[in-house]
Formats: sequence, C-alpha cells, structure tokens
Amino acid sequence: MINKVVDSAAQAVADIPDGASIAVGGFGLCGIPATLIDALHAQGTSGLETISNNCGVDDWGLGVLLADHRIRRTISSYVGENKEFARQYLAGELEVELTPQGTLAEKLRAGGAGIPAFYTTAGVGTQVSEGGLPQKYDAEGTVTLASAPKEVRSFEGVDYVLEESVRPDFALVHAWKGDRLGNLVFHATAMNFNPLCAQAGRITIAEVEEIVEPGDLDPAQIHTPGIFVQRVVLAADTEKRIEKRTVRLGAASDASITQTKEG
Repeated sequence: MINKVVDSAAQAVADIPDGASIAVGGFGLCGIPATLIDALHAQGTSGLETISNNCGVDDWGLGVLLADHRIRRTISSYVGENKEFARQYLAGELEVELTPQGTLAEKLRAGGAGIPAFYTTAGVGTQVSEGGLPQKYDAEGTVTLASAPKEVRSFEGVDYVLEESVRPDFALVHAWKGDRLGNLVFHATAMNFNPLCAQAGRITIAEVEEIVEPGDLDPAQIHTPGIFVQRVVLAADTEKRIEKRTVRLGAASDASITQTKEG
C-alpha cells in the first residue's frame, strides 16, 4: 500500500519552486485549500503562475500570496472581491489571462485527460477569440501585452474557437475526506473546481478535513481517485467563511437570513 499522507503542509509543498504553475481549487470562498496556500506563503515561494477561478480575497486564500507579490501571472475567470488584485493588474504588476468560466473548467479537465486542445463556442466573435484582451499594463496604464487571436473553425455551420488545455506543475485542492491512498471526497459545492484541478496537476496535493483508512470510503462516492493525487495532508484551516450575508427583519420577531457559505 502506498501511504500518501505527509506530516505537515510545509512538507507537502516544500518542493514547489519559484516560478511554478499551480492550479488551485475553490470558487469564491468555497473549497479553498487555505492550509496549503499558507504553507506556500510561509516558505517564501514567488514568481508563481496560478490557475484558479478567482484569486482569493484580500486577506485569505490566494489573496495572501498576491498581497506579497508572490504571483506573477494568473489564469482566472472572476477577479472581483479583491481590491489588491485590481490595483496590481492596473499598475502593471500582475499579468492576467481572463478566461470564460466553462472554458477554464474544460481546460483543466482536458489537461488531466491528456487532451491538448478542444473547440468551444464560448467567446466566438469577442476578444476571447479575436484577441486584444489586455493581459499586462505598464505603470502608466498602457497595454504592454494583449491576448493573441485564436483559431476559429466552422462545424455544421457553427463557429468554434480552439482553446488549449492546461497541465500545471502542481495542484492544490481542499477535500472533505481523503484516505491514505489519495482517494478524495468533496463536500457539496466544494466540489466546484477542486476535482478538475486535482486531475490536471502533474503533482496534486490535497488538504483534507478528515483522513480515513483505505476501505472506509464508499467506492461509489469517491469523486477523485487516488491515481490523480500524490500527497494528502490534514487541513489546519477548515474555516467556513460566509461570502455574502444579508439580514432582513420582518414584521414578526423572526429574522429572515440569506447567506452564501462553503458546502
């Protein structure tokens, strides 16, 4: 039996070098591998290229690395909720490749499946396919790097744009449960980008809320097989942050509370 459990997050990320490309699971504040990100921050790794739906918030997740200028380039779909991200991008300190969300998901899935590229209708007729999206500014606000045009082909009368898959050096993911063989189960909406990142990474490191023994997980409920995972570590940060909270008091004594939180 190959025991993939390591003693600490610091040990799990110790071989991630400066300049590495890293796929990071999560969506908003849900399913963020905060323990692994903090360990990566603590060891001083810099010049990173991150591939993630978003780049964290100002004080948590990838936002911790961003605040210390450890991220050189990012491929993302949503870049709101982070003022420092906007500041660095517009000041020419950060290179950003904006990608439609479904396209990003498929880039990761295809990379993990060994598919180098695929065609999609998403972005046809826009700067996504025609090029010109600003990826890098200088300090004066001039675009110094823009996206290049992509191949467009027609199939049965419909235009599709060719998108290349991604195969990052490492992947960091957060799971609910994992066994010593690396099999993972994600809880509810924390599945989001985590299984896709886990599949795409050449070396995948999973932080889990609970480590169980082989055989304890129902095979039919395993979301990511252990073949895709090289290391498992117990998560130290299992905070379930609420992204948006709205409290509305009605005429009665009861309060109606609407909230979005991690699954």
